[in-house]
Amino acid sequence: MFMILLGWIVIAGCTALAAAILIADVAVPNHDWIADTISDLGAGRYEFIVDIGLYSYSIGILSAALLSAHVHLGGKRWSIGIFALLIFGLLVFLIGARNEYGDADSDGWVIHQYLVYGVGAAVLVIAFTMAKGLKRANDRYAYAMRGLGALWMISAPVFFFLPTDIDGLYERALGVISGAILITLAIFFIRRGCHLAA
Repeated sequence: MFMILLGWIVIAGCTALAAAILIADVAVPNHDWIADTISDLGAGRYEFIVDIGLYSYSIGILSAALLSAHVHLGGKRWSIGIFALLIFGLLVFLIGARNEYGDADSDGWVIHQYLVYGVGAAVLVIAFTMAKGLKRANDRYAYAMRGLGALWMISAPVFFFLPTDIDGLYERALGVISGAILITLAIFFIRRGCHLAA
């Protein structure tokens, strides 16, 4: 029951962020979801919408870390993956809590870009370090993680070189990849929990 509950919390966190972005896309005046990034939605009068989504996403990521620690599939790589999940969750929380978003802020130390770099690295580490452990349980989940990890490794760096008129759409696509990695873990744990409960 514990694994099933936390697995659904992971999925709920991913869903909440997606829903928050869609709501903000509609609510924020003059917002172009193709050209404007999610960070643009998180600055200004309606920032609370995206903040709620980010905090929910952070809870989902940390739930995945807790699940992975609870069902440790062995080896140093799996342990590294757990730490990467913790870092990922904390970085997402900080992005929401800082309310900075790189929108030409000048008050204090602007760290948004560094947080984003950290998120990119953490997602990559999660995908590849946890694939081996998943392979011990089920090949399909391992292949999914490696495939998503390879897609992330190729596509994530491109974001920083895109023209600003399409980077919003591209960022949303990257969000789908990172969410798919988390949901892959969640589905594995939910099914494992259901099997043990049967």
